[in-house]
Order: sequence, then C-alpha cells, then structure tokens
Amino acid sequence: IIVGWFSSIPHAPSSTMLSTFNLMFPPSNMKVYTKTGDKGTTSLVGGARIDKSHARIEAYGTIDELNSALGYLLALLPEGSHVSLLESVQHALFNVGCHLATDIAQGNETDAPCLDPSCAVQLEAAIDQMQAKLPPQTHFILPGGTPAAAWAHVCRTICRRAERRVVALSHEAHVSFSALQYLNRLSDYLFVLARFINHNADLSEKTWQNTCK
Repeated sequence: IIVGWFSSIPHAPSSTMLSTFNLMFPPSNMKVYTKTGDKGTTSLVGGARIDKSHARIEAYGTIDELNSALGYLLALLPEGSHVSLLESVQHALFNVGCHLATDIAQGNETDAPCLDPSCAVQLEAAIDQMQAKLPPQTHFILPGGTPAAAWAHVCRTICRRAERRVVALSHEAHVSFSALQYLNRLSDYLFVLARFINHNADLSEKTWQNTCK
C-alpha cells in the first residue's frame, strides 16, 4: 500500500519488503500480484508478516485511503489553488504511512523516515492565511457547497478517522508524536480549506439548525 520512501531508507529492501509495496510501485519485471497475501497476512517494512486486520494495517491503510481522497480533491481544484500544498501533504502522508508500517520493536527504527515538525507548522500558516480572509464562524457548518469544498469535508472526516486509527495503534505500539500532531492539524486545515473554497465561490455557508431545543 505504501511506496515512495525507498530513497530515504538506508538499507536495501528485502524481497519480502518489496511485496508490501509492489501494488503501487512494481518493478518492470514483477507482476502486480504476488499471492503472498492470499491468506490474510501482509509484510511490514523489514519483512515481518502480520494479519491484515491488525491495528497497524488499519492505521496505515486509512492513511492510504486519505491520500487517495486527497488525490481526488486535487483533481477538483484549479491549478494554483492550494495544489502545491496538498501535493506536499500527500508526500508527508507517505512518510507517515511508512513510519506506521515499521515496527521498531523488530529493530527497524532506522527504516522509518521522520516527519519534519515543520510540516505541521506549514499547515498552521496556511490555516491562518485563509482564516484572515474568512468571516468569523459563529455556528456549526453543514458540509457541502462546491464539489471541491464538499470533497474537502469528506477528506477531513477520513483524516479524523485516520487519526483515531493511529491513536488506537499508539496504545499498543510506538507512534511518533509528529505523526499524531500532523494528522490533527491536517483535519483542521481541510475544514478551513472547505470554508475558503466556498467563500471564494461566493457561496453562503449553511449552518446547523438545532431542532432539538
């Protein structure tokens, strides 16, 4: 599921490790399918095999889902409209996924690239810039608006689910604080981005009408 980190991994990947990533980064002489996961297990970075229902797989699988959803959001956005930042987010999520796919208890800590704390700072700066141009939020907002804004809300909720999965994993294994921090900040960014897209499209936000009073 996770690829793109081989340049940052100091050790040559084993054949078992390659089988983990070949779906999205197959060598020219390797088939897309390996059949090694037919019985419900998969490989982590370093070669250890675990069940596909494991909390670790659920965590980095949801990161992959989020990354794919962001890819669709990028397809909806015009060039220059936060495209560069969102593409950098996709790269950062690959790093998060690789970190989650590495069990340092197996002695593979050096195989997991670190997520630079500046990545979260970059999101905070983007949030601040957008909020400076937005009207104050005084009510809960219903997800929706333009197709891009509505999908940004979908990405936000997937990001929150990814964060919950990573927190669950952190209760039983080491998870970098920077990964948790980044996911928390990313969902905030996606919420503000959805508002910003609708604002630029001159769409009024629909707010929650509490009918339970």
